[in-house]
Amino acid sequence: MNSLIERVKSAMVGLGTGWILALMLVLSVMSLAVMLERAWLYWSLRDDIDELMRDVGRLLRASDLEGARKRLEASRSAEAAVVVAGLVEADRGVGAAEEAMEGASALQRVKLEKRLAFLGTLGNNAPFIGLLGTVIGIVAAFDELSKAKMATAAASTQLAPEAVMARISEALVATAIGILIAIPAVAAYNAFQRVVRGTVANTEALGHMLLAHLKALPLAEAAGAAPAGAKSTARAKAEESESN
Repeated sequence: MNSLIERVKSAMVGLGTGWILALMLVLSVMSLAVMLERAWLYWSLRDDIDELMRDVGRLLRASDLEGARKRLEASRSAEAAVVVAGLVEADRGVGAAEEAMEGASALQRVKLEKRLAFLGTLGNNAPFIGLLGTVIGIVAAFDELSKAKMATAAASTQLAPEAVMARISEALVATAIGILIAIPAVAAYNAFQRVVRGTVANTEALGHMLLAHLKALPLAEAAGAAPAGAKSTARAKAEESESN
């Protein structure tokens, strides 16, 4: 067991903390790339959802489904893409439109949440990677101290503190870098999750507006048919009375 520990320690000391720092540098570059890519995507999908809902609601109340579809297709937002899917299937019934919007919403959510798991994972684990570098540095510091003790008493007094302090300072740098990587990753992850939740909420509101209109269509048609039927009955009674 002691020989195994010695081999592991020798490997850790031999590798040092340089590879930990290189790994965290690569992860920080990847994290920055993901942040910029996601920020650009959300920026490109932005739209005035309140105005969109007012325009679509007005067109739906006028029973102008084609106009509502064109208005939604003119928007680049994820919310509009979902509701367009429902409008395409509107002629097949409310159930078909609802199912189409649920499928489109799932696809849009996957698109919006893409690569966010990387930011969340990096934010949670970057400090531990830095801590690993700290542990390796401390092991190297104690190894340096043990080597110094094997030298003469005068050499140990002068050389050991300098070597140990250098190793410990290298170790603490790794922890600091890990924390510096984790903070922006967690902040960006939380901000992007808020954007996704807001988009999903807006999509549901816009989708329910369409479903409410589609469910009200049969009632409107029935209400429109009733006066016509009553008018025909009244006309028949008037003709009958004239013939008498």
